[in-house]
Amino acid sequence: MISAKIPFPEFWFTVFACASAGVSAEVIDLGGRRELFVDHFLIERLEGARLKLEEPRWAGVAVAFDRQWEGIHCGYPTVIRDGGLVRLYYRGLPVSGKDGSNDEVTCYAESQDGIHWQKPDLGLFEVRGTRKNNVILAGHAPASHNFCPFLDARPGASPSERFKAVGGTAPQGLLAFASADGLHWRKLSEKPILSKGAFDSQNVVFWSESESAYLCYFRTWSGGGYSGFRSVSRATSPDLLNWSDPAPMEFGGAPPEHLYTNQTLPYFRAPHLYIAMPMRFMPGRKVLTDGQAKELGVAANYSGDCADSVLMTSRGGNRYDRTFLEGWIRPGADLGNWASRAGLTALGIVQTGPAEISIYKQANYAQPAARLDRYVLRLDGFASVNAPYAGGEMVTKAFKFSGRELEINFATSAAGGIWVEIQDQAGKPIAGHTLADSSELIGDDAARPVSWKQGADLSRLAGQAVKLRFKMKDADLYSLRFKNQ
Repeated sequence: MISAKIPFPEFWFTVFACASAGVSAEVIDLGGRRELFVDHFLIERLEGARLKLEEPRWAGVAVAFDRQWEGIHCGYPTVIRDGGLVRLYYRGLPVSGKDGSNDEVTCYAESQDGIHWQKPDLGLFEVRGTRKNNVILAGHAPASHNFCPFLDARPGASPSERFKAVGGTAPQGLLAFASADGLHWRKLSEKPILSKGAFDSQNVVFWSESESAYLCYFRTWSGGGYSGFRSVSRATSPDLLNWSDPAPMEFGGAPPEHLYTNQTLPYFRAPHLYIAMPMRFMPGRKVLTDGQAKELGVAANYSGDCADSVLMTSRGGNRYDRTFLEGWIRPGADLGNWASRAGLTALGIVQTGPAEISIYKQANYAQPAARLDRYVLRLDGFASVNAPYAGGEMVTKAFKFSGRELEINFATSAAGGIWVEIQDQAGKPIAGHTLADSSELIGDDAARPVSWKQGADLSRLAGQAVKLRFKMKDADLYSLRFKNQ
């Protein structure tokens, strides 16, 4: 048996070529990474089970956009966990007008827990006659139109540039900024870092640990210029200043839709996996009557469209996986969320409890009630392998792992359960780790070790090509990883 390694953005596939059989099979080198069941990456077969999109639960108003420099057109929010502090950045714009005007400012709020927020009086800029405000950037048109910060995770990044940001529109291109504290910002260059794009929404940048590069996901149009569908392109850079030519993202054969934003970022518990939370825009799809729009105070020209939020993922390169085409966060019963552009999700995922993550979404856009709402999911709980009461099974592709224990994030009903079998690469159960040997898993746990009659220690199987078979009844499996005890 001979092996060869094939590079793929984050991980390695080891391909074993079996000379006697004349066949080859791919074995995923899983190592000790956490894998989420948001796509079919690890799944070989589903029988009686399915991948299920989980629905974020509304958890209340996070921030009201009620200051005189904020207003009805607050938008493009970014949420960043910075140690013990959660930071929120968003556009302040109380009046309608042209993109990139000096009416736009960048506002700031902060929280200790991601739930309760305050807007500090920073005194950095005078806006609308006062310095008693929460503005961190003003007078830098067009950057405040869509100013989008990120915490630079690149190894060796200078402490004086711990935060980076991009902002700008097509005529000027994307401008880059840096900050030591996330409050005081300076331009990295007077020249744009990227100029080939429409940029007329939120454009996001982050350092990718798995691809060892800065990645920028930004607004383009499928037909070029401003024609066709609102879409996403990507460029890469080793230093934030010099970028590759943009390449359009692919969507795996999904039907074209207007993706107004992309909101792509590495998931903090599995940074090789990028979670994307775009707003799906439906231009001309009018839901509100003229009377309802007037009663809500919807600004002119903002009641004739609707939008929602969808979920996509990527594992690097120029491809999104659109396993789920259904709406992720629907507009719901609040009529104000059926106005134009009210489905915009903030960039950012924050852990707000031992087994809870929060995401944030604009509500009541272009209305006096404009605000940011909080939604919650279980840890890793974007999607699951779900089996009904009648039962189902999932078998993984072949993989190698490192570690001593298998840990899973799962939930069952009182009548449900999960059993796990370890198989060899050919699908034959391994003695001592068959379904008959498996201890039943029942309950709701984000980190439960799997065990068999002989215990949980799997160290003798580490480095071997194996598969997992999950037998499930009225249960959900969200993620797994192999770890040392």
